[in-house]
Amino acid sequence: QVQLVQSGGGLVQAGGSLRLSCTAPGGTFSDYVVGWFRQAPGKERELVAAISTTGARTDYTKSVKGRFTISRDDARNTVYMEMNSLKPEDTAVYYCARDRLLGKILRGSPSGGWGQGTQVTVSS
Repeated sequence: QVQLVQSGGGLVQAGGSLRLSCTAPGGTFSDYVVGWFRQAPGKERELVAAISTTGARTDYTKSVKGRFTISRDDARNTVYMEMNSLKPEDTAVYYCARDRLLGKILRGSPSGGWGQGTQVTVSS
């Protein structure tokens, strides 16, 4: 069940940047932890980044630390992920998701809705 709407993504050369956005039309993010996940062909879905309800805590998978930044603007009901220094191994379909509990995001089992998915392709 898609409850979130994503934008951004696309094709970029290695070393380039992209920004993903995730909004909650008709709803709110303010009470939710939000995560960005990705799934590459033939691989399991993985959590890339997460942000707490206040934004005070962020978590990143090791491979993107220092390159990706997750942020939130609750006034705009939007969560962003800025992706810099992109690598071919970042190529995947990216999804945002939300849950009221951080643990469910970290375990990869959010139940507050998913975005529709956005393709990110990084060419070498």
